Amino acid sequence: MTGHAGTADQAATTGRARSAAARRTATALRRVAAGYARHRDRAGGTWRAYVSVTGPDGSPHEAVAEEPDTPVEAYSVNKIAVAVAVLDRVDRGLLALDQRIEVTEDLVVPGGDGIFALDGAWPSSVTLGHALATLLTVSDDTAVRLCGRLCPATDLNRVLRARGLGHTQVRPVADPHRFHLGTSTARGTHDLLRALATGGLLTAASTAYLLGLLRSPVAFTDGIRREMSSAERARVATKAGWYADGRHEAGIVFDRVGAPVLTYALFATGPTGADDVAATHPAVRARSRMGRPFLAAVDRLTGRAGGRPGAATMS
Repeated sequence: MTGHAGTADQAATTGRARSAAARRTATALRRVAAGYARHRDRAGGTWRAYVSVTGPDGSPHEAVAEEPDTPVEAYSVNKIAVAVAVLDRVDRGLLALDQRIEVTEDLVVPGGDGIFALDGAWPSSVTLGHALATLLTVSDDTAVRLCGRLCPATDLNRVLRARGLGHTQVRPVADPHRFHLGTSTARGTHDLLRALATGGLLTAASTAYLLGLLRSPVAFTDGIRREMSSAERARVATKAGWYADGRHEAGIVFDRVGAPVLTYALFATGPTGADDVAATHPAVRARSRMGRPFLAAVDRLTGRAGGRPGAATMS
């Protein structure tokens, strides 16, 4: 009888733990949704967004879904997709992070974001690893062209489609080694990030490398990470994109042991400030005000590292 009683006690304890975890997840979902709506409304403009919170079973639960399947110009947020395709080639042994790329003057984007345009001395050469680091941290536009020398647009799009990410595609041009950064959807970008964080796109080494760049101190800090300490910023992998009246950001919040607990894709356009790419733009300011509530909402949750991504579930 003692054995049966022990089993029953264990089952009751497990049931209570699961119920508590489910309640914490439900609370987090409500807090994330409320924080998003409040600051989105204050900023104005048009938003397409998808945000999920990781549940006790490791699956994503939908917190925000605002026109999540509407295609948008993703701008530099799609540099994550470029990096995924390049690192896929690294994983297959076709490229190496330490191989060198020639930087010629015709590849440099005049006035573009990043640091290559500031060099003022070409030709030069850098490693592929250096190009990817500048691509994802200071959002270097010339680094896009350097990646294109090694991974043409058609191959890049093929890699994404093969992984079920056909909503996120670059736009080819006449030169097969050049492309515009193209389009995505909020859900598509969210799914790319979830697949990456849960080990569904790249090897463990390439996944850690890419996420390490997006979590680094030099990565974008004007949005979600703005009102956070250095340690808190290190728990957030993020990438912003901006052009004309678009102000976008997408990323992942991790728990204290490195498992994803919140994934966000926030695409905003208008209504004002097309000439302002700084933290004072209404949409960027809104994201900076969302960051702290997002982090606080999931701070007691624990995610699951590794495994294949699942589709977000309604909650």
